[in-house]
Amino acid sequence: MKVLILCTGNSCRSQMAQGFLKSFHPEWEVLSAGTKPAERVNPYAIKVMAEMGIDITAEHPKLVDQFVTDEFDYVVTVCDGAREVCPVFIGKVKHRVHIGFDDPADAVGTEEIVLPIYRRVRDEIREKFSKFPE
Repeated sequence: MKVLILCTGNSCRSQMAQGFLKSFHPEWEVLSAGTKPAERVNPYAIKVMAEMGIDITAEHPKLVDQFVTDEFDYVVTVCDGAREVCPVFIGKVKHRVHIGFDDPADAVGTEEIVLPIYRRVRDEIREKFSKFPE
């Protein structure tokens, strides 16, 4: 199974979803990308994933354009922005799916305020992707 997870910045939700899918299905090829990639993976996303025993520190945001000629079993958008501007894939894509989540990067305030929001979104991503592709 080959899966591409798309978000706008590829710094948070898509990285967390990729981390979970890789942990659930180590035999799958799971990639993530963004329509407007950030400079780095969000440090709060790294932190809350580490709490689950999943290390995403080696990941980096990637532009979706580098994957448009590849073949995928699934292309999954995890934010409305990526769904709206999802590029046309030249390679064969068997299934396109949208599983949307709030953007925890919109949270502002101290770590004590922000981390619970990241944890909630992380847990929602874990729940949805634990059943993927059902």
